[in-house]
Amino acid sequence: MPRRILQVADAVQPDLTAGFARIRAEMRLPVEFGPAALTEALDAAGRALPARADRTEVPLLTIDPPGSMDLDQAMCIERAGEGFRVWYAIADVGAFVTPGGALDTEVHLRGESVYLPDGNVPLHPRELSEGAASLLPGKTRPAALWRIDLDATGEITAAEVTRALVRSRDRLEYRAVQESIDAGTAEGTIALLAEVGRLRQALERARGGVSIPTAEQEVVGENGGYRLAFRFPLPAEGWNAQISLLTGIAAARMMLDGGVGVLRVLPTPSEQDIAKVRRVAKALDVAWPEGRGYGEVVAGLDPARSQHAAFLQESMMLLRGSGYESFDGAPPEQGLHSAVAAPYAHVTAPLRRLVDRYATEVCLALCAGTEIPSWVREALPALPKEMAVSGRRAGSVERAAVDLVEATVLAPRVGERFESVVIDVEDRRPAGRVQIADPAVIARCTGEGLPLGEALSVRLVVADAENRKVEFTAA
Repeated sequence: MPRRILQVADAVQPDLTAGFARIRAEMRLPVEFGPAALTEALDAAGRALPARADRTEVPLLTIDPPGSMDLDQAMCIERAGEGFRVWYAIADVGAFVTPGGALDTEVHLRGESVYLPDGNVPLHPRELSEGAASLLPGKTRPAALWRIDLDATGEITAAEVTRALVRSRDRLEYRAVQESIDAGTAEGTIALLAEVGRLRQALERARGGVSIPTAEQEVVGENGGYRLAFRFPLPAEGWNAQISLLTGIAAARMMLDGGVGVLRVLPTPSEQDIAKVRRVAKALDVAWPEGRGYGEVVAGLDPARSQHAAFLQESMMLLRGSGYESFDGAPPEQGLHSAVAAPYAHVTAPLRRLVDRYATEVCLALCAGTEIPSWVREALPALPKEMAVSGRRAGSVERAAVDLVEATVLAPRVGERFESVVIDVEDRRPAGRVQIADPAVIARCTGEGLPLGEALSVRLVVADAENRKVEFTAA
């Protein structure tokens, strides 16, 4: 079950403030930028716009969670004959960061933005990530502007990316987008997002890809403190994600054709793991007909149903082992992302993820027919390791933050009974994990013969905020 911190409280409880500060210290998060790096960022933010093609006439818009300011992507979708044309503007971080400079050095040490409930630790100074480089509405910004043409089925027929000046017209939130689509009032890009998104999802399933429809655990601000809740992603979020995936697939094809770049990869699951997940499906009465792929099975599941939630949790083993592979010459031996079921690259979040800037620079040069900058080529070999380090750190921070909130919320309730669903069972020990709806907690539970996918009454035995530990036992 993904554990994502999605919302920020308006006010923070003092004990949690101290706890989050301790997490930052333990994980050695670089909260402040050095003076030289900050000076470079401020200078870059104050510079005049670069000379490049003016594409501010393209009616772009952004779709993001509430309160987002680091806006990497803006889109416009149009009909083009029997198919579609997708314009996708990506913040041009290369216009602001000098290769080899003090800011570039710090960005490499950070790798990616890290998010906690009381604020993020950004990859770039906020003057850039939430200001001069962000695709905020009504602001002319430098961007890498993708033009991707699709046929009537949603398949890519052509793709290119160029540097341009763009201007987003509007900043939308997922719920408002979903409501307009459901009400039948959506027009233009929003109406076509649903159409293209569904087509791309169908193509994903057909080629054996998978998008996991799991509930997300979130920390929500309430009455000056926090509560825990589960949130089920809206369909519009999945459609929006398909535009990003579409661009990443186009970028990967471009780099493979050019013989240089960096891919996001995920190994194909072993037959042994697939067989185990099939046994779990059978035990939980989840239909998996012969001949149907894993992606087709999960696409029809409802994460609000206990058996489906347990199956989705158990089957996450099929999606482990993601990483990056850079290449310059022969393509990598492992160049496929098995969940996408195609070669895939990260290019759509350069404000928040280091590797995207480099992959974008490769694609820009390949499309322009120019030499790939030497600073890009020289950095490619080290990027997979840099991103692995930053990814592990970001994951550890998110888990620690949610564990802290869970323990804090539950601390006064040790000894109480809760109704839960068993979503995971350990192979070698009488233990597993349970999911509780209110408060929304996923935690370890001890007990013999835990019934996977079934309801279970449990008792809270540990809620230790200092050590960020929560544990139940079967009641």
